[in-house]
Amino acid sequence: MSKVSVIEVKTTEELKLFVRFPMDLYKDNPYYVPSFINDEFNIWNPKENPALQYSEAKQFLAYKDHKIVGRIAVMINHKEERELGIKKVRFGWIDFIDDHEVSKALIDTAVAYAKEKHIDKIEGPMGFTNLDKAGMLTLGFDKLATMIGIYNHEYYPKHLENLGLTKEKEWVEFELQFPEILPDKIHKFNELISQKYKLKVLKFKSKEEIIEYVDPMFDLLDETYKHLSTYTPISDEQRKTYKEKYFKLIDKDYIVCVADDADQLVAFAITMPSYSIALQKSGGKLLPFGWWHFLKAGKKNDRANFYLIGIHPDYQRRGVTSIIFKEIWKLFRKKGVKYLETNPELEENKSVQLLWQDYNPVNHKRRRTYSLNIK
Repeated sequence: MSKVSVIEVKTTEELKLFVRFPMDLYKDNPYYVPSFINDEFNIWNPKENPALQYSEAKQFLAYKDHKIVGRIAVMINHKEERELGIKKVRFGWIDFIDDHEVSKALIDTAVAYAKEKHIDKIEGPMGFTNLDKAGMLTLGFDKLATMIGIYNHEYYPKHLENLGLTKEKEWVEFELQFPEILPDKIHKFNELISQKYKLKVLKFKSKEEIIEYVDPMFDLLDETYKHLSTYTPISDEQRKTYKEKYFKLIDKDYIVCVADDADQLVAFAITMPSYSIALQKSGGKLLPFGWWHFLKAGKKNDRANFYLIGIHPDYQRRGVTSIIFKEIWKLFRKKGVKYLETNPELEENKSVQLLWQDYNPVNHKRRRTYSLNIK
């Protein structure tokens, strides 16, 4: 029986193999959605990824019979350790064929790295920060993946559980079918809330008009999620990177901002047309012709993805979400969008899940991180 060997990625050519391995592993899978290839390369470039300023990381490839059969990355976020007192090795970008020797070799590599750093816990799959993809899919293997979620084969969780890893955190995702007609009570409630708290929906004529609100959006994200035990504030470097990375993809019409009578932002939500099929058709590349698929997806699409929402704590129980959803409903009616898929939400974050309660949400996906305490 051939032995599995694991090597550290050290050259550009090896990094290319690391990045492209999932595209080979899932080439016949209709639900897998590739990431942008350039973005995957930039993750490991300190000039492009601000998290590398306070983190360390290594990538590994697993070989068997002279073929690549798996990959894994290990990371230590020192900012997380300093600010939250959490000391662990994060592992992510984990993919492997259905071979228990391969998955064991990959997890053993993460354990060895943790021991080398005198750390007694590993957890994954996850990225460097809260805004990176996280969680291994445990439900929804027959659902089309999104840009913001990890897709994996059904055998992945079983492999990790067989290796002694246990559930650490759980995320849920929902699919909503928007109604053809919005009930009168929602229209009336919106008017009542808007008048009572003197709130207004901001209208943007161009993307450039949104720029001044980007930093307040990040501030609201911090305010919205700071109560979660694992949340760390978004750094200035991260803000800059995310602006440059995602702003070009955002359609101004899909951004809802709510302000008070002093023009202070109190809530926002960002949805986007689903680019999953566009990514599949383009193979994760915008050039030379991938941009055409994205252009088509942006213009005509019956499906959208919910990306971010931020609500100031002072307004979280005052019905502001009804204003946001009325605006989203108006937009979707205009654009022909019928279905909305939420982003992954921590199972414990009931306040966010309440946002969907009036829209018959279907919990169609679940994902979790697994951890192992090292003796």
